[in-house]
Order: sequence, then structure tokens, then C-alpha cells
Amino acid sequence: MTRFLHMVAALALLTAGIASASDFDGSKRLICAPVEAMDCAPGEQCTSGRPNDVGAPNFLRIDFAQKVIIGPKQTTPILFMDKSSTQILLQGTELGYGWTLALDQERGTMTATLVNREEAFVLFGSCTPL
Repeated sequence: MTRFLHMVAALALLTAGIASASDFDGSKRLICAPVEAMDCAPGEQCTSGRPNDVGAPNFLRIDFAQKVIIGPKQTTPILFMDKSSTQILLQGTELGYGWTLALDQERGTMTATLVNREEAFVLFGSCTPL
């Protein structure tokens, strides 16, 4: 019986940190960490690296209620939001770039693009509720 209780306690601890799909439905503030970046320019192969390599922040926060994305140096308004059954798309502009962030509502993964007339950046990462 004691062994069973230890297993139940261990399972409870392991699942306590697992996010649920409702964590990514736009009802909670999130913190996101880009972990992979791609830098693309016309006529060249895209290069892959870390977010710091392209000037992206290590963390950003999404505040759905205030309709902003907050980075360490900039806060940018979310100008457009579209929610489907599987993802939330956010769009805006900042520093001459148009950006889109797609948030997977099941897993909390994110893909973001930043584009202007000369280049494009793609960021991949994960989010968790604040």
C-alpha cells in the first residue's frame, strides 16, 4: 500500500507542471521563450541559429486582455487576433516589420515571423502561463 501511495504522489508531482489546453486559449497571460531562429534574405539560403543571433528577445510575454506583447525593451500592440479551434493568430507591426505569431492551443508552442521588404525572420519556441 505504501508503494502505491508513493507512486500516486510521484505521478501527482509530475503532472502538476503540465499545462492544459485551456492555458493557451487566450484567457491567461503567457510567457514565451523563442529557442530557434531562422534568418532569410532573397536569393540566399536561410540561416538557422539562436534567437539572440537575430536580435530576438530571450523571453516575451503575451497579455491577451491588454492586447500587447511585452519584450525586455519594447511593448507592441496586437493589432489583429484570430482564434480557431487549434490556434490563435496574433499580428502587428513594430520598427518597420510586420509580425505574426501563431500559438498552438493544445501544446503551447509558438511560431513567429517578422518581415519587411528586405528580409524575414522565423522564430520557434514554447509558451507557459504566468
